[in-house]
Amino acid sequence: MQDTLADTTNPTVDAGTAVQIDIVSDVMCPWCIVGFRQLEQALAHLNVGAFVRWHPFELNPDMGPGGQNLAEHIAEKYGSTHAQSEANRARLTELGTSLGIDFRFSDNSRIVNTFAAHQLLGWAQEHGLQHPLKMALFDAHFTQALDLSDREVLLQIAESVGLDKTAAGDVLTSGSHAEATRKAQTFWTSRGISGVPSMVFDQRYLLTGAQGAQTYAEMLQKVLSERAAA
Repeated sequence: MQDTLADTTNPTVDAGTAVQIDIVSDVMCPWCIVGFRQLEQALAHLNVGAFVRWHPFELNPDMGPGGQNLAEHIAEKYGSTHAQSEANRARLTELGTSLGIDFRFSDNSRIVNTFAAHQLLGWAQEHGLQHPLKMALFDAHFTQALDLSDREVLLQIAESVGLDKTAAGDVLTSGSHAEATRKAQTFWTSRGISGVPSMVFDQRYLLTGAQGAQTYAEMLQKVLSERAAA
């Protein structure tokens, strides 16, 4: 079962024209939610629906318990100075505001391990609630500054979008979706995905990074034009 945006973001859209979009993403990545909001703008502008499925990617698979301070992590990973990091966060915050994203970065912002979150996202997809859970996880991390490596936090978020909290807990306790999550990660990395967001349109065309509403609109038009000509 695929989550659908065709009926939820714009009820006037003909579901038969909806485009399949696979998005490889990590909820620690601010550009993933930026890219998705830009995609939403493109869909709304063209009055096109989309069947969206999110796929797992860990930016920091070796991140230990408790995570790491965001500024420290960026400095270590990319060599950014504190001033550069602050400037980048300010630009992201401004961009987020224009897209309806409430980024609330602070000196205490942290990066954490997201493997458990990805397992829940895979499970939620089976229940048709993957997309709402993904959006709730983005909000929990970037706006509410919640620890997405904390089991209880994850279970509360799952429950908030309509998933059964006890069943979600069983998923994490049993590791029932751990192997599938690892396989999904390997699938995408083996096909050259090394950064996120990476969006695959109609199972054929790949766009990496947050490309902007105009680029997404052009890709959607390309897919629809080719479909019409077939």
